[in-house]
Amino acid sequence: MRLASLTSLILLPYISLAAKQDTESSRFELYHSKSSSHSPLKLDDSIYNDLTKPHRDYSLVVLLTALEARFGCQLCKDFQPEWDIIGKSWTKGDRQGESRVLFGTLDFTDGKMTFQKLMLQTAPILLYFPPTVGPGSKADGHAERLDFSMGPQSAEQIHAWISRHLPDGPKPPIHRPFNYVRLVVVTITILGAGSLFSVAWPYLMPIVQNRTLWAALSLITILLFTSGHMFNHIRKVPYVSGDGKGGVSYFAGGFQSQFGLETQIVAAIYGVLSFATIALALKVPRMADPKQQQVAVLIWGGVIFGMYSFLLSVFRIKNGGYPFYLPPF
Repeated sequence: MRLASLTSLILLPYISLAAKQDTESSRFELYHSKSSSHSPLKLDDSIYNDLTKPHRDYSLVVLLTALEARFGCQLCKDFQPEWDIIGKSWTKGDRQGESRVLFGTLDFTDGKMTFQKLMLQTAPILLYFPPTVGPGSKADGHAERLDFSMGPQSAEQIHAWISRHLPDGPKPPIHRPFNYVRLVVVTITILGAGSLFSVAWPYLMPIVQNRTLWAALSLITILLFTSGHMFNHIRKVPYVSGDGKGGVSYFAGGFQSQFGLETQIVAAIYGVLSFATIALALKVPRMADPKQQQVAVLIWGGVIFGMYSFLLSVFRIKNGGYPFYLPPF
């Protein structure tokens, strides 16, 4: 009798430990079966306390949020679809529960006591509870916390954060549901654009094949970029500047700086020179009257001479040592 009692006393701790481990395993199996139909799990204060008990042989990831409109948490609403994708993807990829991870959502409405206990003033907050017994366990069971200080996170970012903290084991990837609405919208848009293009093409073709139009667009683009337009956008140069004497300076000295108005003046000079050259090359030879043709040559030649004279004067402002010039500037 004494031997039986002594044997019972010796085996009692091991029996208690085995019973406790069975309880922990049954707790995981219970909630894992519930998550198979709805993941992440919807928690309240009692379920949260049950899942976060000190002795855990599983990992737990909990989102503390406030979804009701009266709380005005737009970040909670923006992140909730991403959180649902994480829970459903993990549950679908780990149906047998080999990773031993549970996902849960605790709304402020259902978990006021938990929010008060954790002294939370903001939402959403993501908590990761590591296992306290078994592989990859941490004795203190301290929860890792993720604040959304950088704004809403994607499902892939949260998945990477969770995977870094989990012990070794399967980590199912994220699978986003197929967006049928986007497919319909894109299909309708492509069909509508194609129909519109086929109807409008007979009217657009003469414009697209117009050589004069393309020549004008090419010339404008060349003048825009050779005059320093992109330089102004990159350097954020001033439009004009004072000359130190109470006046306004339109041209900046040197080749490493320029003003906004200076770019426009130079582009106008190049434009006039281009138009005058085109007129001399294309328009003047087509004039039937010799006298009109002679007058046009003199006029356009004078315009080119005057514009080049002004251009050289601008160049002397940029480079004070330049010795050449053309009258009258």
